[in-house]
Amino acid sequence: MANLRGRSLEDEFNGIVSDLAGDVNGRAQAASYLASSHPISDAEKTRSWVLTPKVFGSAELEILSSAAETMGRIVEKVTARYLTDADFRALFGLPEGIEELALIPTGYEQLVPFARVDVIFDEESGDFKVVGVVTDSSTGMTTSVDVTRAVQLTESYRRFAERHPRIETFDVTGGVIDALRETYTSWANADTGTRNPERPVVGIVDYPESATPGEFSDIVERLADEGVFARFVDIRDLRIEEGAGIRRLVDSEGPIACVYRRALLSEMLDKPCEGVDALVEASRRGIACVIGGFRTWPASTLELFSVLSSDAIEDVLDPFELAFVRAHVPETHRLTRDSDLAPYLAERERWLARPAGPYSAGEVVSGADCQDRDDWWRVLLACAEEGGTVEAYEPAYRTPAYLGGPADGGEVGAEAELVEASNVLGLFLFRGKFGGIYARGGYDGIAGPWSHRVTMGSLVVSD
Repeated sequence: MANLRGRSLEDEFNGIVSDLAGDVNGRAQAASYLASSHPISDAEKTRSWVLTPKVFGSAELEILSSAAETMGRIVEKVTARYLTDADFRALFGLPEGIEELALIPTGYEQLVPFARVDVIFDEESGDFKVVGVVTDSSTGMTTSVDVTRAVQLTESYRRFAERHPRIETFDVTGGVIDALRETYTSWANADTGTRNPERPVVGIVDYPESATPGEFSDIVERLADEGVFARFVDIRDLRIEEGAGIRRLVDSEGPIACVYRRALLSEMLDKPCEGVDALVEASRRGIACVIGGFRTWPASTLELFSVLSSDAIEDVLDPFELAFVRAHVPETHRLTRDSDLAPYLAERERWLARPAGPYSAGEVVSGADCQDRDDWWRVLLACAEEGGTVEAYEPAYRTPAYLGGPADGGEVGAEAELVEASNVLGLFLFRGKFGGIYARGGYDGIAGPWSHRVTMGSLVVSD
């Protein structure tokens, strides 16, 4: 497509960095900012940031926002069918305990309040492949904003912006807050009892050992600016308390009316405690508004793609959505102990193996990266044993990018290193509407492809 400009704009930015001999002072200032803001390491083990931002023109933004919202509608329809059709639920093969929790009503209509659709985007052709969907505890919101702000502090960016004055950025955290507020106010019990429909007490609930504290503190700070009291809540501290005939969800600091659940459902089942029981009870009885409830889980598992690849999806989606799936979602198959592994063994360069459970960009084994046929055979056997999936391999789009520095804001090098980075774009959806991009990538090292993971900023240059 002739009107795609992102790749040429990124090359232009790199040219400016080269002219500035690596923009040492700019990178140092950006690193200092990151050291004083929220940590950019996340659950996907991102360890550094990139000076070269991902740049999107109007055409790219139109393609990506449409892709995200189309996938969002598909996820909503799949979730709705999951809730009403036992035969369709069986295709996911989820444990009985998880299935039972997923069927608990939430008290509001939006089935999936938050989602992140991960895509591989070819910046030259405009084609894309959806490589993952996160509907349960999607991350990267604060990280993407902070790295973008850091890039904007550099001399490289200043010179780039002089040439392109119509630059915009995404306020992803703001999108989260708006979606939280809108979902809570639509909750059936938002204004009952002593609850305040405009300013509910918000608890961001997770296991401390799995939490992303930088992201949580960012959301808490932004909610405070709007007069809403929020806090991080260790899920183990939750309990149901009764007084004057009213049952409330509380922790050590008091009642909680609105729960932003960031604890993964799988982790809740792996680490049972009184707090887990209290959260389930609060959701089941309408004691607190649990954003997302537990019904977001099925669409966040790897089984989603195998269901989308099956014939059963044909009476769930309309013709446009079905064509979208066939064109943009990789062919995926769920493995069992009875699966015939020979086709995947014969063409190992064509397939990826993913473990059972929630989608994670980092937990994947490529047949092409295995040492030999026997090594890939062992991976397939292990995958089949635990009920994982095989997915058609989609090579990441690669772009030249200047590294910025370490994630902890440590000293940057005198020379900026230029690498060929593989790209994945996380497209955020808030209540079904596109809300921003989390760009990250990786480059090769001793441990193979993607052994070094990086976060990238995101800029929109309007036509």
